[in-house]
Amino acid sequence: MEKKFEALKNLLLIPMDKKWLFPIIVTFLTCIFFLVFSFNLGLLSSLRPINSIISILPSRIAVNKTCPLFIESKASNTGSPSSSSPIPRIAYLVSGSRGDLERLWRSLRALYHPLNQYVVHLDLESPVTERLELSIRIKKDPIFKQVGNVHMITKANMVTYRGPTMVANTLHACAILLRKSKDWDWFINLSASDYPLVTQDDILFTFSSLPRDLNFVDHTSRLGWKEAQRAKPLIIDPGLYMSKKSDIFWVLQRRDAPTAFKLFTGSAWMVLSRAFVEFCIWGWDNLPRTLLMYYTNFVSSPEGYFHTVICNSPEFRPTVANHDLHFISWDKPPRQHPHSLSPNDYPAMLASNAPFARKFPKDDPVLDAIDSQLLSRNATANATSSDLASKSGFTPGGWCAGDPLCSEVGDPTKLLPGRGAQRLKRLLDRVVRSPTFAQNQCR
Repeated sequence: MEKKFEALKNLLLIPMDKKWLFPIIVTFLTCIFFLVFSFNLGLLSSLRPINSIISILPSRIAVNKTCPLFIESKASNTGSPSSSSPIPRIAYLVSGSRGDLERLWRSLRALYHPLNQYVVHLDLESPVTERLELSIRIKKDPIFKQVGNVHMITKANMVTYRGPTMVANTLHACAILLRKSKDWDWFINLSASDYPLVTQDDILFTFSSLPRDLNFVDHTSRLGWKEAQRAKPLIIDPGLYMSKKSDIFWVLQRRDAPTAFKLFTGSAWMVLSRAFVEFCIWGWDNLPRTLLMYYTNFVSSPEGYFHTVICNSPEFRPTVANHDLHFISWDKPPRQHPHSLSPNDYPAMLASNAPFARKFPKDDPVLDAIDSQLLSRNATANATSSDLASKSGFTPGGWCAGDPLCSEVGDPTKLLPGRGAQRLKRLLDRVVRSPTFAQNQCR
C-alpha cells in the first residue's frame, strides 16, 4: 500500500526545471470547467464558434460530408415505388353533389377496369337517400364485390365550389387510395360531369410506355387578372366549419403576392404520379403543408394548389407535362364555367385526342354517341339499378368474360387497345415526346 502511495506522489510532483508546466495544466483545466459550466447555464447562445472549430479538425473525426444536411434530403426518395407490372394501374376519384347519383354511376362503370382503384364521393349536400343508394349499388354489384377495388367515402365531406374544401376532399381521396393499395401508378380526379373518350384498355396500353413519375398538370405562372381577383383577396370557406353548404365570402383585408414561393394556376383536373401524391400527403418537405394553409383563403384554390406545389418542388418540377388530358370548351371570352358539351362538340372532342372531356349535361345525347361509337358500351348504360344487377353496362375490354359480356372477370392483364389508343398516343407524342417538353414546364 505504501509503495502505491509513493508512486502516485512521484507522478504528482513536478521537477523544479519543469515548473512552467503547472500553470499551463491549471489554465487548461480551468478553461474546460468554464466551458462546461457555461453550457449548463445557457450562457453560450450559439454553437457556431464551436462548429467552426470542429470543421477544421481532421476529417477522420468530422461528420461524413457525403451525408445530406437535412432529413428532407433523405426522405425525398423514401416514397413507395410504383407498381413493377408492365401494365400501369390508375387510381380514380369520381366525385359528385346533389342530383349526381346517376351521372356518377354511369361514369364509374364507363371507367371501370379490375386493375384500377376507385374512390367515389357524393358530398354532404347530397341527400342521404342518394348516398345510401350509391353505397348499396357498390356493395351489391357482383364485379365490384369480387374485385374489391371500388371504395366509397361514406362519411361525406362538405365541398364548397371555389373553396379549399375541394382540395381537402381530393387529398382525402388520395390518402384513402394510398392506404387501400400499393399497386397504382397515377391518380386522376374526375367529377360526375366528366366522361371518358377512350377505353381503359386504351389508357393502360398507352400509359405503359410513359415514365411512371410523369405528372399532367395544366399550369402557367402568368396570373393576369387572377392575381388581383384571386390571389390578393382573402376569402372564408364556410364548408370548413358549417354543416350546411353556403358560398364562400370575402373579407375586407387584402394581402400582397407571396415572395417565398411562386404562384401558378391552371386546370383543376390533373393526372398525378403516385410519388407526387405521396409527397403531398406525407409532406416530408413542409411546402405542401405551407401552401395548403396559404390556399385556405384563396379563391378557386383547386386551380392553384397542386400547380404551385409541384412547380416549387425541384424534385418534381422536371416531371410536369403542361396538359390536363381533358377536352374542355370555353366560351369566348371565358366565363366562370366551361361550355356544356353537346353533339355539336363531338368532332372537336375527337380531334383533341384527349382521353376525357367535360362538362356534360345529365343524359345528354352526346353521351350515348360516345358510348356506342367510342366505348362500345351496350344499352344497359342507362338502365335502372335493378337492370344493372343482371347486365354489366361496363366498357368492354380484354378483362371481360361471361355471358353477357363483362358479367365475369377474365384476365385483367389482357388489353385490347383500339382506335382510342392511337388518338391518345398522338396527343402524348405532341405533349410529352415533343422537343419543347422541358420548355413548357413551370413557366
